[in-house]
Formats: sequence, structure tokens, C-alpha cells
Amino acid sequence: MGTSPAAPHTLPDEVEAVVARWHPQGTALLKAVRGAGDASTVALIGPDDANTTLLRTELARYEPHIDFTDPITDPGAAVETTSSSGAAPSSVALVLLDAGSALGTGTLTAVRKLRADGARVLLVMNGIHAYQDWRAVLAHNLEILAANGLDELDILPVSARLAVAGRAGGDAGLVDRSGLPTLHADLVAAAAGAGSAVGDRYGAVLHRVLTDTRKRIAEQVAALRAGAQPVRWREERAALLAGRDGGRATAMSTLRGRLHLARVDLMTEVGGHVRALHTAARAELDRLRPAELGDYPDRLQQAVTELTGVVDSAIERRMAELAYRLDETGQIAQTPPHRRLDPAPRVGPDPEPRHRGVEDHVMIALGASAGVGLGRLLVMPLSLVPALEVASIPVTLLLGALVAWWVVRARRLVADRAHVRQWVADALVNVKAQLEQRVATALVEAETELADRVVRAGATRALETDRRVAELEALIRRAAAEQPGQLAACERDIAIIDRHIVPVE
Repeated sequence: MGTSPAAPHTLPDEVEAVVARWHPQGTALLKAVRGAGDASTVALIGPDDANTTLLRTELARYEPHIDFTDPITDPGAAVETTSSSGAAPSSVALVLLDAGSALGTGTLTAVRKLRADGARVLLVMNGIHAYQDWRAVLAHNLEILAANGLDELDILPVSARLAVAGRAGGDAGLVDRSGLPTLHADLVAAAAGAGSAVGDRYGAVLHRVLTDTRKRIAEQVAALRAGAQPVRWREERAALLAGRDGGRATAMSTLRGRLHLARVDLMTEVGGHVRALHTAARAELDRLRPAELGDYPDRLQQAVTELTGVVDSAIERRMAELAYRLDETGQIAQTPPHRRLDPAPRVGPDPEPRHRGVEDHVMIALGASAGVGLGRLLVMPLSLVPALEVASIPVTLLLGALVAWWVVRARRLVADRAHVRQWVADALVNVKAQLEQRVATALVEAETELADRVVRAGATRALETDRRVAELEALIRRAAAEQPGQLAACERDIAIIDRHIVPVE
């Protein structure tokens, strides 16, 4: 293939418009060739490594061809190599910067000397594919240049490996993103001097630009005829319609399951706490003195209040966990559901006074009988003395009375403790029922609030889904309506390009 020989430095307006629309880098390259003429040798300043070699190899594929010196690793030697002398044209220096490190003092000094000697300096950050933070390094280097009075210089990020990948895969966009077409155009524009083969060189560049432009248009035509983008839009629409409820059914099922699990765990925890309190109360009753039994209901009420605080903490912890686990998609508020705090359960009225029964009177009789018998046993030695036999009778009666009093007192203490113990058991049964009701009420309130959140979040997502589906349907309809016109425009541009490409003789 070749280009029309007529008017090598000018193009019809329609051709320039097509190239500018489809291949902006090609337009810049043509302008650079018009103003540059034959390219002189460019001093290559940078490391002599694989990246530099690959960059030179890829640049050698472009027309007009740019000649480079061998890589110059010493900035001082670079200044001597590119210094202007006599009437020779201005030299061009291509300075390769590392994409992973900042500008050094030696490089800045070399750039100043090169510019002072009249050399045109191009700064290139090579190998950006290997560094994720190359943009931050680029911004930092530009700040360094501005701080040193070199703010008119720019740094071009390039990657020869991206250019290789784009060329191998036929991806013109990837080649453009590699930065090599722009770098080549800048080198051509910066190169000084003119040669006798300007027309031939311009024709070669024009042929390559027109060929690349036609290739890009043909790729767009193939994409339009294949309808790849509308297919992707239809697939996205189908996926959105399949999940139109916004995950509400799944969220509600998850909520019910976790609420049931929380109910079982909290009820079990309440039962365990109440049993532990009952055991502690019985042990404490066995250690109380008779005078302290009357104050025990207040102690039990204080223990129940503390237990209620523990249960409330467990409820709040489970509610927070419910809200967090429910919000797996990040669209439901993680704030724990609100609940009202009721007063602690009451243990009920104080135990009624214990009523004395027949067993108390029997214990009095038994105590007196045992006391008299014990007294007679103790004063039996006194009866051997006739003078003391009369005195043994009151002593026997006194000892009988004391023993009877002690037996009755012990019986009363045992009966009072048993009475209070029974009252504690009945009171804790009531407390357990109230705490379980407290848990059930909190869970019902939480279910109501969390279900409302799920419904509102699902409605919001459904609205967003409907909006996106409407956008996709509009895009699909517009693509179907515009496809014939776009194909016609592409074919018209191809015809314009084909009129200016003729076979090589």
C-alpha cells in the first residue's frame, strides 16, 4: 500500500477531519513531521537495561525513524555529548526517569546544563506498568521541577511493555495508552534540521497514519455489527430484573432465623442466671442469723435488679449483633434497634408471717419433757444427800424450761428459714417469667424495627434497579436506532481514507 504522491505536506480537509476524529495521535504526528523535517540523532540518557532496550526497539517501528545514541548513564557525559557547537543544529536529549523513584540532584543538574547549552530536553518516565503509585511519583517529580524553575518541562509516562501487548493483541487503544505514539511525535517535533527526503518521509508517515485510522474505523464497524455492547446491556438488565426485590426475601429469612436463635439463647441465659441466683439465695439463707431474716426480701430485690441489668446488657449485645449481621450488603443501618427500658421486675410482697401450727405445740411439750428428764439426770447426785433432795426439784424444773426454750427456738428458726426459702422460690419463678417476657418484648420490637429497615432498604434498591433498567432499555433502543447511521458514517469515513491510499508501485 502507499499514499498519493500529490501534495505530500497537505491533506484535504475531509481527510484531516477523519484522522482527527479517529486517530488524534496521528494528527499530532503529521503536524510534527511537517515542522520538523529530517530527524537528527537523539541523545538517550538513562540506564542501559532491558526497559531501555525494549523502548528503543518499539520506537524503531515508527516512521520517521529516530536514531538514538547508546544509553548514556553518566549525566556529565550526557552534557558533553549533546552540547551545541558552531552552526550545528540544536541537539535533542531524551532523559529516562525511573517510575518508582523521585528526581535526583544529578539529573536536575544535567537538565539545567543541557538546556543552557541549547539542547531540547524531553523527560520520560519509563516502565509505569511496574509501579502502581507511578502517578504519585509523577506528581512529586513535577513539583520538584517547578521548585527548581523548570516548570515549563513536562514528564511523559510511557510503557514499552504495554505497547508490545497492544500490538500483539491488535488493541490500538492499549498502544495509545502506552504513550509511545505521543513520545514519537514529540521526538519528531523536537528534532531539528531538514533533509532532502522530507517528502518521502512525510509520505511514509502519512501512509502509516491513514492505515492505522482505517484499521480503527474497521474495528468500530465490526463492533457495531456484532452488537457486543447491547448484548452486555441486555445481560446487565436481566441480572437486575432477577434481583429486583433488592434481596428483601433473603434478608427477611435471615432476620427470622437469627431472631429465633437469639430468642433461644437469651431464654437459656435467663434460666441459667435465675437458677444461679436461687442457689446463691439458698446458701445465703443458711448462713443468716434470725434477726437478718426480716431484711432478706430487700437483699433479694437488689440481686434481681442487678440480674436485670445483666439481662439487658445481653439483649442489647444480641440486638447489635443482629443489626450487624443483617447488614451484609452495607445498605441497612447497623444501628441497634431501639427498645424501651422497663423497671426491674419486683420480687413481690414480703413473705407473710409464719402461722404456728400443731407441730409447734408438740415441740414445746417434747422440749419440756426432754428438759425435765435431762434435769433429773443432772440432779440425781443431789438426791443422795437428804438436805439437798428438796432443792433438786426447782433445779430440775429450771433445766427443763431452758431445754424446752432452746428446742422451740431452734424449731422456729428452721421453720422461718424454710418459710423464707419457699417464698424465694416462688418469687424467683415470678422474676423468671417477667425476665422472659422482657426478652420476648425486646425481640418483637427488634423484629418490627429491623423488618421495617429491610423493607425500606429493599424498596430503595428496587427503585434504583428500576431506574438503571430504564437507562439500559433507553441505551438499547438508542443503539438499535443509531446503529445504521453509525455504520453509514464509518463506511463513509473508510471510503474517504481509501481514496487517498493507493497501491505501491
